[in-house]
Amino acid sequence: LLASSAASDVYKRQVLSQNDFLVIDKDNIMRKTLFAAAACATVLWTGCSKSESVTVTIANPLAIERTGEMVEIPVNDIYTQLNLSDTAQFVIYDEKAQEVPYQLTYDEKVIFPVSIASKASVNYTVQQGTPSLVNAVVYGRCYPERLDDIAWENDRAAYRAYGPALQKSGEKAYGYDVFTKSVEELVVEDRYAMELDSASRAEIKALREAGKKEEADSLSRAISYHIDHGNGMDCYAVGPTLGGGTAALMPDSAIVYPYCYKDYEILDNGPLRFTVKLVFNPLVVKNDSNVVETRIIQLDKGSQLNKTTVSYEYLTQATPVAAGLVLHAANPEGYAYDAAKGYISYADPTTNAEAGNGIVYVGAVFPASVQTTTQLFEKPAGDALGHVLSISTYEPGNDFVYYWGSGWSKYGFEKAEDWTNYLKDYAEKVRNPLVVTVQK
Repeated sequence: LLASSAASDVYKRQVLSQNDFLVIDKDNIMRKTLFAAAACATVLWTGCSKSESVTVTIANPLAIERTGEMVEIPVNDIYTQLNLSDTAQFVIYDEKAQEVPYQLTYDEKVIFPVSIASKASVNYTVQQGTPSLVNAVVYGRCYPERLDDIAWENDRAAYRAYGPALQKSGEKAYGYDVFTKSVEELVVEDRYAMELDSASRAEIKALREAGKKEEADSLSRAISYHIDHGNGMDCYAVGPTLGGGTAALMPDSAIVYPYCYKDYEILDNGPLRFTVKLVFNPLVVKNDSNVVETRIIQLDKGSQLNKTTVSYEYLTQATPVAAGLVLHAANPEGYAYDAAKGYISYADPTTNAEAGNGIVYVGAVFPASVQTTTQLFEKPAGDALGHVLSISTYEPGNDFVYYWGSGWSKYGFEKAEDWTNYLKDYAEKVRNPLVVTVQK
């Protein structure tokens, strides 16, 4: 239920409260878990099998296996067909009568992971009952202590978007950042806690002032999230670029860079899905001087990619919109794209290609065919040479939906081909969604 053992009590309370679990210590967690299990067993023993149930049939139209894919069902479909009160709870079982974890989302859906063989279908059963507690494997929050970063993660990857405090500092960082991970456990909270530990920072400063540079450097490395301490690191460079998959309008082939977000709202915070809404400062886009961008970013358990829905209020004319991946000088030709299959990809050599930090694979996937291209800067921005881009047309009043994210050569993607195959399969799944039927 909790993050790694080094996580602070504050973090534990945040994870728990975000998921309506009110326990904050190990003993209470154990009692709560046992109580939930006992309650569920009681329901089963006293005739749960005889109660009304709903069958959810899920069909896979593709000739590829789909494992751990998240299914969405309007929660009202469940409550209506089971004739449940608003406060009633329910349990989901698979075909082996094993309980399946689920989450209720801000937009009134129930989501749960499913696994289906190629060209097959499976049935899940939903009936009234007390669900077991679910381990939180997705989490995020705002870090005002680190210049208003919004950072989030699941069991596969971690990300951040930069905030207003960073913008006020004058630093230009337009795009999404990538934190690599090599473990399933939640790690980002611990990384920030180490990186920003005031006592350690004070000791480093004192050591430097005393001329003890080697000791200061050693302690600095020990707390830095730019060093892999066994679960991943921050070794990806963003700078004044679109980073790891940010979208931007492109009137007249020029990128109108969104800066750091202005306002945010966390809509879902685990255990299976994180969703955040970001609203940006007004942009000038050709004749429109007050264009406000809104993004809804969603990361599910098991996924390398974030589903992102972008809209532009007060934009009056159809405008090209691009999602981009920054290209760095250490691997200028390390990109791949396929307009028809709807993906772009890049093998990023990390901020220090000689340090043995592996390769950060970044990519984006699109529900429809896109125009793909590269666009180099007139003058490199540090070691950033330009972008690999996918370009679509944004129609005012509509949403632009796409998926972006990352993988790491030290956690499941040994070579670039593995990553591009993942993106190809992901795009095919997006274009051929699972078919869901709910019936009594």
